[in-house]
Amino acid sequence: MEKNYSDKAYRWNRENYSSKRRFIDIWSFVLTLMFKIWRYNKAWSYPGGVTEAKQAARRKAQAIWIRNTLLDLGPTFIKVGQLFSTRADIFPSEYVEELSKLQDRVPAFSYEQVEAIIEQELGKKVPELFQSFEPVPLAAASLGQVHKAVLYSGEAVVVKVQRPGLKKLFEIDLQILKGIARYFQNHPKWGRGRDWIGIYEECCRILWEEIDYLNEGRNADAFRRNFRAYSWVKVPKVYWRYASSRVLTLEYVPGIKISQYDALEAAGIDRKAIARYGAQAYLHQLLNNGFFHADPHPGNLAVSADGALIFYDFGMMGKIKSNVREGLMETLFGIAQKNGDRVVQSLIDLGAIAPVDDMGPVRRSVQYMLDNFMDKPFENQSVAAISDDLYEIAYDQPFRFPATFTFVMRAFSTLEGVGKGLDPEFNFMEVAKPYAMELMSNQNGLEGNSFLNELSRQAVQVSSTALGLPRRLEDTLEKLERGDIRLRVRSVETERLLRRQSNIQLGTSYALMISGFTLSATILLVNHYVWLAVLAGLIAAGISVILIRLLLRLDRYDRMY
Repeated sequence: MEKNYSDKAYRWNRENYSSKRRFIDIWSFVLTLMFKIWRYNKAWSYPGGVTEAKQAARRKAQAIWIRNTLLDLGPTFIKVGQLFSTRADIFPSEYVEELSKLQDRVPAFSYEQVEAIIEQELGKKVPELFQSFEPVPLAAASLGQVHKAVLYSGEAVVVKVQRPGLKKLFEIDLQILKGIARYFQNHPKWGRGRDWIGIYEECCRILWEEIDYLNEGRNADAFRRNFRAYSWVKVPKVYWRYASSRVLTLEYVPGIKISQYDALEAAGIDRKAIARYGAQAYLHQLLNNGFFHADPHPGNLAVSADGALIFYDFGMMGKIKSNVREGLMETLFGIAQKNGDRVVQSLIDLGAIAPVDDMGPVRRSVQYMLDNFMDKPFENQSVAAISDDLYEIAYDQPFRFPATFTFVMRAFSTLEGVGKGLDPEFNFMEVAKPYAMELMSNQNGLEGNSFLNELSRQAVQVSSTALGLPRRLEDTLEKLERGDIRLRVRSVETERLLRRQSNIQLGTSYALMISGFTLSATILLVNHYVWLAVLAGLIAAGISVILIRLLLRLDRYDRMY
C-alpha cells in the first residue's frame, strides 16, 4: 500500500510549474476521491458480496491513498491534510488516523537557491553573515529546510530557509481550493450541515501564519518565556538580527530524538522521567499558559545530554481562551454527575456541538459514553481510547470540535504513545490527575465552596423552572390555538410499507420501459434497422438488470421483516 517517492512525483517542486497543470492535478484527485466514496456504498463493487470487514479494508486503503496523494501534491496539501486530521467530525476514523501520520518527506532545494533567498531577505551574502554555513541541510520539509551555521560571534545556530516559490504555490492552490470548497458547500449531500467555506478560511489563516517565519519566531520567544523557570525544558533562542518572513535563525540545541529509545538508554537518560516531563510540559502549557505546541510529533521533540526536554518548530501553535476554561469546568461538573443533558448544553456553549432540531441521538451518544467510561477508575483510562470514542461519536453527528480542541486531543494521544514507548507503565491520566485536582482547588478558591455553589445553583435553577412553568404552559396553549406547534410522528411500519409500495411502482415503470424498448427493437429489426434495433435491445437489457436487482432487494427486504 505504501509507495516510494522520487523527485518526478513532485511536479510542484519545479521552477516552471503550470497553474493549469496544477488545476488538473488537484481536481483529478478530488474527482477520483468522490468516485471512490460513491463506490464505497455500492454492493456490486465488492467481489463475493459486501461485508463489514471488506468495507473497513477499503476505508483503510482509501485513507492510505489519500495520504500518499497529498504527499505528491506538495506543501499546501500536506498542511491541509495535517489540519484535516483534526476534523474527526467530518472524516471517518481511518482517514483521521492516516492523515495524522502525514510527515514531510520532500526533496531538498539547492544551496544556490538558499544563498539567493538569504541575500534577498537579509540584504547580505552568506559569507558576510556567517562564519561558516553547511550547504547540506540537516532536514528538509514541505515549507523549508534547515542548515547548520556558526555566527561570527562563535555561536552555533540553525538557519531555517523557506522553500522558493512557496507563496506563489499557495496562492494558486488556495484559489483552486476555494472553488472546491464552494462546490462541496453547494453539493446536495456533502454540503448539508457542513461549513466548507468556513473550513477553507480556517485553513487559509493557519497556512499563511505558518509560512510567516517572523510569527514563528514570536511564538518561540513566548514559549521560551513560559518555561524560563523550568530547567528541564529547553527552547531555542531566536536571533532576530538574522530573521525575516522567509529566514529564521535559531540557537543550535542538539539532542536525541525522543523516539530513539536505544540511544536514550545508551546516553544514560532516565526514560521514565522523560515520559513524565513530556506530559507535565503539556499540562503546564494548557492549564497555566493557555498557549501550547500544536504539533508534538517525535520529530519536534528531543532530549538533551543532561536529560532536558527540547522543543522544536513553533509554526503551528494553539491558544485556549480564558472563557473556555469556565466552559470546560461546566462540562466537568456534568461528567461528574453523569448528566448527559448538562454535558451537551456545555458543549453547545463551547461551540463543540452545533445545535439541531433533534438533539436526542446526540444526548444518547453522550450518555452512553458517560455510563461506560465513568465506571472505570480515572487512572486506568487511556487518552487515545477516549479520543477515539469521541471521534467515533462526532463523525456524521452535529459535533463540530474546534481545531483547538482536536489539536489538544491529538497532542495528548501522541504524547501518550511516546510516553508508553519510553516507559511501558506510563499512564497520562495518572500524571494529569494532580493538575486536575489543582484546577478544581483553584476553582474552589475563586468561587468558595464549589459543592455549596453547585447546590445553590441547582436550587436557583429549580425555583426558576417552577416559577416559569405556568408561563411556559400558557405559551404552549397559545401556540396550540394558533396552530404553531408541529408534531412529528414516525411509524416504522408505515414507512416500510410506503417504501415497499414506492419500489413496486418503480419496478412497474421499469417493466413498461423494458416492454417498450423490446417492442421497438422488434419493429426496427423487422424493418432492417439492425443497429438501431441492437441499441434498443441493449437499453432493454440494461433496464432488465436494474429491475432484477430491485426485485431481489424487495425479496430480501420482505424476508427481513
